Amino acid sequence: MSWFESFVLGLVQGLTEFLPISSSAHLRLTAAFAGWQDPGAAFTAVTQIGTEAAVLIYFRKDIGRILAAWFRSLYSSRARHDHHARTGWLVLIGSLPIGVLGLTLKDQIEGPFRDLRLIATTLIVLGVVLGIADRLAARDSGGGRHRARRERKSLEQLTVRDGLLYGCAQALALIPGVSRSGATISGGLFMGYRREAAARYSFLLAVPAVLASGLYELTDIGEGHVAWGPTIFATVLAFVVAYAVITWFMAWISTRSFLPFVIYRIVLGVALFVLIAAGVLSPHAGEHVG
Repeated sequence: MSWFESFVLGLVQGLTEFLPISSSAHLRLTAAFAGWQDPGAAFTAVTQIGTEAAVLIYFRKDIGRILAAWFRSLYSSRARHDHHARTGWLVLIGSLPIGVLGLTLKDQIEGPFRDLRLIATTLIVLGVVLGIADRLAARDSGGGRHRARRERKSLEQLTVRDGLLYGCAQALALIPGVSRSGATISGGLFMGYRREAAARYSFLLAVPAVLASGLYELTDIGEGHVAWGPTIFATVLAFVVAYAVITWFMAWISTRSFLPFVIYRIVLGVALFVLIAAGVLSPHAGEHVG
């Protein structure tokens, strides 16, 4: 991997990680369209450490309160009823599905799941799912002439059941094209949470899984065409860009819908199918053989 490739891929990672459009799919597609070798699941996982560092800084106050309350809950029964302590426990519980499936499906994640036809399918399907979930949220928020407005939930109302469902939604992101934020935000909207609350919990839930995955994949960096220098450079760049994106995104969703992302996902998925069917792009473009 050249330094220029690492620059482009780090930029793409930072721009797409927190948007519901799938960063792993965009890294895969960027390499395929540029004629580069697929950077692979290890490179994706390690560069996501950079984007999660942006989450740690952006949500530092929330994370600090959650960690402090969680540690208190280890030895104080009264502290276990604190909202922040409960959130900490639910983040751990919600991380189990993606942890178990990530280890179980490691070979598939690094192989068949990176087929561009599968990525095109997940882009479209999850785009439709996000659109439906967002429509329900808008309907509840707006009420209507003939129906009462349904009050959407905040994170203070998060239950064990909802935490597990969030975790199952996050596990879908093991397939490139699904999008970790897209899947978990959609799950939150379907469960009745507000847009901002669903996005906030989506980002908090991702921290343990992404950091664990990135550290686990560190041993694969340096093997094959992905070297340490370009990977570190891409990770640092992803952090800087991701911090700016998450700041913008949290402001955006407080007043806007996810419709632009829905349209983008569907158009990109359809375009991929057309290019593959026309023979312009191979579904295995850039994959390493050998």
